[in-house]
Amino acid sequence: MKEFFSLWLLVASVFATFFSSCTNGKNPGTATKSPTKETLHLVRITYPINGTMIDLADVVNVEISFLTDSITPDSVILFVGNNKVGPFEGKSFALSTNDFKVGTHQIRAAAWYRGERQTASVAVKVKSNIIPSKLSYRIVNTFPHDMQAYTQGLFFFDGNLIESTGQKGESSLRRVELKTGKVLQSVNLERQYFGEGATLFNDKIYQLTWTSRKGFVYDAKTFSLIHSFDYPTQGWGLVRYNDNLIMSDGSNILYIVEPESFTEISRLEVYDNNGPVYQLNELELINGKVWANVYQTDKVAIIDPETGIVLSYVDFSGLLTEADIHRRIDVLNGIAWDEKGNRLFVTGKYWPKLFEVEVY
Repeated sequence: MKEFFSLWLLVASVFATFFSSCTNGKNPGTATKSPTKETLHLVRITYPINGTMIDLADVVNVEISFLTDSITPDSVILFVGNNKVGPFEGKSFALSTNDFKVGTHQIRAAAWYRGERQTASVAVKVKSNIIPSKLSYRIVNTFPHDMQAYTQGLFFFDGNLIESTGQKGESSLRRVELKTGKVLQSVNLERQYFGEGATLFNDKIYQLTWTSRKGFVYDAKTFSLIHSFDYPTQGWGLVRYNDNLIMSDGSNILYIVEPESFTEISRLEVYDNNGPVYQLNELELINGKVWANVYQTDKVAIIDPETGIVLSYVDFSGLLTEADIHRRIDVLNGIAWDEKGNRLFVTGKYWPKLFEVEVY
């Protein structure tokens, strides 16, 4: 019996030793954790601060500070967007904005220490360094315009005006006789759509809607619907530009899109010498420049489509007389350019007249 009891004690001792060595004083199944690697903090940008407005062609002294006295970075490189500009010498860098476009730019300071990197960044806005010229107008001719037309898009084609009108239940695409204002041809949008800007591209008419994020393509001769397309923003103005289209959405951004798929290719931020120019609405291309109604004003901005800089403003206030004003009349909106005849036409929402004007 003693031999059996001794054998039992020996077996129990072996199991206890094995269990103790496996758990090492911890609960079974608990894995040993590696030490947490500390986040590297090397630099921050102290100037410019986020959102700083800068004049185009200014030199900006980008200033950085080191976040700890015990670590000096091996190197710090300045980037603008994804473009490497150069190394910091000390804690400042004189950044020239001569080659910038107007708009938002991300400035980044990338610091290295023993093969590891930390990046600090700020976003700055570059505004135009050009004061836009102020242009006026004279009326050359006056034509009738349908007072029931809430004009959203307008362009000249084949001797007539093509007009896109808005308001749910009233939206349409029309061919309008210039001299009489008579609607020669039209197609109505379904009641859920609020018509917006329109333009011609390769014998097709493209028409936007406001908040439905859907547009339509028609045959320019028959107005037969060819297909629809989608886009992720509001739709306001639309115009052809070279082999692409430019769309506005009521912000200060112009979207350059590919016509077949309506895929965004790039975007252009519009600025004058005071900052971003918002409420860009109906668009027209005249002599290589984009003309844009500034919504809720009598102004039209003339924009360089390569840079986004506003070159001029045309003030069209005073077009309507007191006798022209009626209950539903709304703001200036609608620019049409007759390239062959070198004629410019403007009108507005529910306006009783369309004006041929000369700008000077």
